[in-house]
Amino acid sequence: MKIVLYSILSLSLLLTSCQGNSQTNSVSKNNQKKDETPVQTQPINGLERAYFASGCFWCVEAIYESIEGVDEVISGYSGGHTENPTYESSNTGRTGHAEAVEVYYNPSIISFSSLVDAYFGSQNPTQINGQGPDTGSQYRSIIFYQNEDQKKIITEKKKTLSKKLNRTIAAEITPFIKFWKAEEYHQDYEKRNPQNRYIQNISIPRLQKFKSKFPEILKTNH
Repeated sequence: MKIVLYSILSLSLLLTSCQGNSQTNSVSKNNQKKDETPVQTQPINGLERAYFASGCFWCVEAIYESIEGVDEVISGYSGGHTENPTYESSNTGRTGHAEAVEVYYNPSIISFSSLVDAYFGSQNPTQINGQGPDTGSQYRSIIFYQNEDQKKIITEKKKTLSKKLNRTIAAEITPFIKFWKAEEYHQDYEKRNPQNRYIQNISIPRLQKFKSKFPEILKTNH
C-alpha cells in the first residue's frame, strides 16, 4: 500500500499494487521467535482483541469491520523483531513485521473461532508471502494467538482446510507479542478513499467476495 504520492511514476504503481519498496524474497530469518510466550490482552469495555495479518491491511481492516460484533479495527504491524516499525521500514521486508490488524470484538456476538473462519475465508490461503498483487514478507499471512485455546482453534482449522484443499496453507501460527499501530493515514483507508484505484480494483472486490461467502455474520447496515 502507498501513501498518496506526487509523482506520475508512483501513482502508476498504485493502480496495480499497494506495494512500494517491497521485499519479495522469502520471510526474514530474524522474525519473531515462534516459541515465545504469547501476551494475553485484557478486555476493554467488554471487548476482546484479536490479531491477524493477510496481505494489505487496508483490505483486511475493511473485511473485519463488516462483521457483526466487531466494534473497531486498527491497521498496524506485528510479528517482527524491530521496535516502533513504520510503513516505510516495514515495507522493506527487513523488520520482520507484517501488515496486521487489531480487531476489537464482542465475544457475546462473534466468537474468536468465527473470526478465524472469516480470516481463512477472506483470502487465498495457499499464497505464500502475499495476497494478490501484494507480495513480500510484510504481506505474509499470520494468525496470532494469545493462549493455548486460541492456538488449538487455529491449528485445527488450518489442518482441516489443508486437508479439504489438499494444499499447504500459508498462514503462520504465531504467539502474539505486540501490535504497533500504523500511521493515521492508513486508518479507515478504504472508507476515506473510495476513489483510489487500488481500493476500487483490489480492496472492494476482495470485500465483496468475502461478503458473498459469509452473509450470516455481516452487519446489517454495512
